[in-house]
Amino acid sequence: MTRTQLTWIAMTGSAALLLGAFGFQYFGGLLPCVLCLYQRWPHAMALLAGVLGLSLGGRAWLILGAVAAATTSAIGVYHAGVELQLWEGLATCTVDTMKGLNAADLLNTDITLGAPVRCDAVPWALFGISMAGWNALVSAGLSVIWIGAARQK
Repeated sequence: MTRTQLTWIAMTGSAALLLGAFGFQYFGGLLPCVLCLYQRWPHAMALLAGVLGLSLGGRAWLILGAVAAATTSAIGVYHAGVELQLWEGLATCTVDTMKGLNAADLLNTDITLGAPVRCDAVPWALFGISMAGWNALVSAGLSVIWIGAARQK
């Protein structure tokens, strides 16, 4: 496969994972936790790196895409470990917060308002693998594809 084809595959993978996350959030009603949000940003960076790599050329952008994919994969591994109770999550994953609330929100009777989504809960899984686990696996594969693209002439 050519560099361009591999870059498009890697970009499509990151775009699909991002669209899936937004779909689960906005259509499935599954609110993201802090670690879920952290996993989204490297996918956006990978997409930007791919666009720059395709338009400007050069291997550096493709290596940046590989680093971004590896980063979100590592965050996914960490998140999956938190879900499996292998280690502690971030303090912001389980602590109630009032950050971002306005006066009208304080009068709202919805008791979930201001409480973050727990990072150690698995809201959805496929074949026993959570969304964080799937992100870790797929993103690791995308990182390999990015490296393959960077190695092509």
